[in-house]
Amino acid sequence: MTPDQAFQLSSAGVARLIDVRTPEERKFVGYVPESLAVPWATGTAFTRNPRFVRELEGNVRKDEVLLFFCRSGARSTLAAEAATRAHFQHAFNVLEGFEGELDEQRRRGGSGGWRFRGLPWIQD
Repeated sequence: MTPDQAFQLSSAGVARLIDVRTPEERKFVGYVPESLAVPWATGTAFTRNPRFVRELEGNVRKDEVLLFFCRSGARSTLAAEAATRAHFQHAFNVLEGFEGELDEQRRRGGSGGWRFRGLPWIQD
């Protein structure tokens, strides 16, 4: 689903936003208020978080609508697939992620993503 659709559903209280980026990404790039942080991977090497499903199970119900997002939509696709395999009933990927795809200069944020769309976010 698109970032705009995800914002509408989460704002209406019918879905939960799950941020699967690393704590470092959330701190230094910004994050969506009220999103739940459950990292898919950790550290600068993006080492897969072996506790991902357990952490998810400890924070949300399996019948909730869950909207996963990351930097560009790649990791969150994997996270949504893992949640589905773990019997979460409504797991969806947010296209474009928080920052969008890389541009020709290998930069993000100029042509897609949550921030580019002008949706609410904050930075520490």
